[in-house]
Amino acid sequence: MPVPRTGRLSGTMSELTIVHLLRHGEVHNPTGVLYGRLPGFHLSELGRRMAEVVAETLATRDIVEIRSSPMERAVETATPTAERLGLKIQIDDRLTEAFNVFEGVRVGNGTALLRDIRRYRYFLNPFRPSWGEPYVEVVARMKAAIDEARERARGHEALLVSHQLPIWVTRLAAEGRRLWHDPRRRQCALASLTSFTFEGNRLISVGYSEPAGALLKESAAGEAGPSAGA
Repeated sequence: MPVPRTGRLSGTMSELTIVHLLRHGEVHNPTGVLYGRLPGFHLSELGRRMAEVVAETLATRDIVEIRSSPMERAVETATPTAERLGLKIQIDDRLTEAFNVFEGVRVGNGTALLRDIRRYRYFLNPFRPSWGEPYVEVVARMKAAIDEARERARGHEALLVSHQLPIWVTRLAAEGRRLWHDPRRRQCALASLTSFTFEGNRLISVGYSEPAGALLKESAAGEAGPSAGA
């Protein structure tokens, strides 16, 4: 779906504001661990190329505000766009990855988590989920960050760089869908944009695009495990 452009609604004085949620690019993760909030995980060479492609795509957008999760991979994804637009990146902890008890565990295709019966207690409630930060809490902090960015960029556009799970559950909530889901079916690829368009304070549409889509076939990154996010 094309990303809509900012403007005033025909025949009205209502301002349109767009808040883009950008997922970071591919991460260098040779051991295949679920890195979550662990420090020291940076973009791979491909991830840096993804960030540059996104910057080229957004160079002509009316973006006046850029915020990023504090994780290195998110800041590195935001940097090329910020440099092109001459904007400072504001670090916003509310955009960070969801907490997960399996951080640091090698997940492979996801089955590795099931080999230790001591971990089974974390799978008791997939609706919350029991292995990490509750979905409702993730949505609440993301919504607060979006609302603040919308106010600061009113009539223009804002770019918020975050992670797959926070972006996806925020979209589910905005579209009135249930928050628990199959991680394999998230529409939130690496370096993708999920764009919320507001008329005043009212959300009127949600768009999705993959500026770096041509590079995705080169990525070996997997999203296995319970709400692996990334």
